[in-house]
Amino acid sequence: MSVVYIENIADYEEKEVTLKGWLYNKRSSKKLHFLQFRDGTGIIQVIVSRDDTGEEMFAIAESLTQESSFIVTGIVKKDSRSKIGFEIHASSIESVQMIEYDADDPQKQGYPITPKEHGTAFLMENRHLWLRSRQQWAILRIRHSVIRAIRDFFDNRGFILFDTPILTPAACEGTSTLFEVDYYDKKAYLTQSGQLYAEAGAIAFGKVYCFGPTFRAEKSKTRRHLTEFWMVEPEVAYITLKEDMELAEQFVAYIVKYILETRTPELEILERDISKLQSATELPYPRVHYNDALKMIEEAGDKIEWDKLNWGDDFGSPHETYIAGQFDKPVFIHRFPVITKSFYMQPDPEDDKYSMSMDLLAPEGYGEIIGGSQRVHDHDLLMKRIKDHNLPLDSFQWYLDLRKYGSVPHAGFGLGVERFVTWICGIPHIRQTIPFPRMLDRIYP
Repeated sequence: MSVVYIENIADYEEKEVTLKGWLYNKRSSKKLHFLQFRDGTGIIQVIVSRDDTGEEMFAIAESLTQESSFIVTGIVKKDSRSKIGFEIHASSIESVQMIEYDADDPQKQGYPITPKEHGTAFLMENRHLWLRSRQQWAILRIRHSVIRAIRDFFDNRGFILFDTPILTPAACEGTSTLFEVDYYDKKAYLTQSGQLYAEAGAIAFGKVYCFGPTFRAEKSKTRRHLTEFWMVEPEVAYITLKEDMELAEQFVAYIVKYILETRTPELEILERDISKLQSATELPYPRVHYNDALKMIEEAGDKIEWDKLNWGDDFGSPHETYIAGQFDKPVFIHRFPVITKSFYMQPDPEDDKYSMSMDLLAPEGYGEIIGGSQRVHDHDLLMKRIKDHNLPLDSFQWYLDLRKYGSVPHAGFGLGVERFVTWICGIPHIRQTIPFPRMLDRIYP
């Protein structure tokens, strides 16, 4: 007799197995209990017959409440009606913990998240339990596979994982979104990005990627923002914006293809239209110059309600949604005006009003999933840009050193895992893509 997981149940047809898990749901008759049993890897139906188990174990099955933990032993049988193709015919049931329910006792009200509809605020307060629901289970398994694909893509191409600090002395993406912390007798900040440090890694190793949590103190309640999120950031020496965009599209296509190949059952649970993802596996992606994107917005005119844009303005969510909606796959917008972007972005050698920058927009209104650029590699220009942005020069001396000792053209980008998973899953809000989301109004649990 083997202790097995549901995900491997097909290997045990007509064999007796033991499963350890929890009750997801149940329906009963006088002689049979149909238990929806979950073990973290999947859900399978367990049939408990009074004739097969006897009165005592049949009574245990009858008393099981939602999310009570128990161990079941039985024979694996084929079942064409089941989504996984099998069911368990129980021979024994062992209760591990029974969640008590008594309508008259406020301390025994059963599992809080019932099959009925619950409001978002209630579910977020009970996020530690909401994680067990079928949809959340599917989303976080997809997240796991996205992260695996990210690592495989870079590891298989000779990139070195380069760990960058979470505590930093200065801003990378703008001072207005910094989380400040006391660092002994100095001020420090939670990292907004590992990019600047990854640039040092690229000069040392040629091509690296950093991967970890990042923090933005944005006072935003949109469906696209978290204050704590995970970001992967590759950085490569001796490449320009052109190669950077090619790397980014190959990267996205690789992840999407991997998810389509490995997580079809989870996408089905989420009722995701996979045809919307399949086009993202086909390269190349369209490339639209900032000026042409601005012209698209102007030509749309009053068809859509949005703030009017002037040259030099960055695009907001409605503008990104409209632009991406003109294409059936992700689309690059490139060469944003220098005044729009960060201090470290290389000016376009053909017209220095523009930066060698790019954003990759996902279809279906999910917005920017990648932002990247070729970096300034000239020492004097970088120093000027730091001063122009009123950044503390002392905090960037090490970064300037990279331009003094063996500087080369180099480029990279960042991809936020949570926003990417939101798009892959086709869900409306980013908060479901990380186990415990941190937002403007949420730090519990």
